[in-house]
Amino acid sequence: MSDVTKSCLVQKLSTYISLDSVSQRHLARLEEKEQMLDKAEIVNTIGTTTDALYVVKTGWLYAYADLADGRRQILRLYHPGDVIGFPDIAFHHATATVRAVEATCLCPFPKTHLDSIFRESPRLTALLFTLAVRDQVIFMDLMKAMGRMSARERIGYLLLDLISRLRITNTTMTDTFRLPLSQTEIGDMLGLTNVYVSKTFRQLEQDEYLERDGIKVRLLREGDLIEMTDFYNRYVDMDVSWFPGQAG
Repeated sequence: MSDVTKSCLVQKLSTYISLDSVSQRHLARLEEKEQMLDKAEIVNTIGTTTDALYVVKTGWLYAYADLADGRRQILRLYHPGDVIGFPDIAFHHATATVRAVEATCLCPFPKTHLDSIFRESPRLTALLFTLAVRDQVIFMDLMKAMGRMSARERIGYLLLDLISRLRITNTTMTDTFRLPLSQTEIGDMLGLTNVYVSKTFRQLEQDEYLERDGIKVRLLREGDLIEMTDFYNRYVDMDVSWFPGQAG
């Protein structure tokens, strides 16, 4: 994929800093090849040797781990513009299994492609490092929500997190977004049963916090959801003042 103007990754990263021609060239190289996946297809499996990362071009995916008794914990979601595999850079094997939620297009690239970015684009390197650290903070926020919040608050928190992430690469998004996850998948992410997810969504609709139309969700009282869950948007709060090179 040579046209960087069509790159979700470039679009996402440009939200935080201006990308010079060298950085754009490196990012375009990461999207040279494409790999199509069907719904429910596995990208990689936990414990397998992997030397590749993937830029998500289209579609949703999730990373998960299975417990010994068959229960599943969904660890994180991936959307267009995300890079799958950053946590695995430090290891020889995949740390989670990644599955496509829907038909998906990925751009695979070897870990070695990061070498030229680290050597030639210090500002882009700083951004990638900062995004990885930020993701750890967001994960801790989610753990707090799962450990201390009610089912109502957990689902509200998840919806706020999703729409905040999706707005990064879709600046025209208002109060409505696609949610292709099943109730079971939502439950496996938030530690809730399928029945409880269904019941809680109905309660949120009855209280006019949201409305659903198929897989589309519209947040009617986003401000009230933020107050209810104490949600803080980590996606728009990033300090880039210390990055090397000219300010973006």
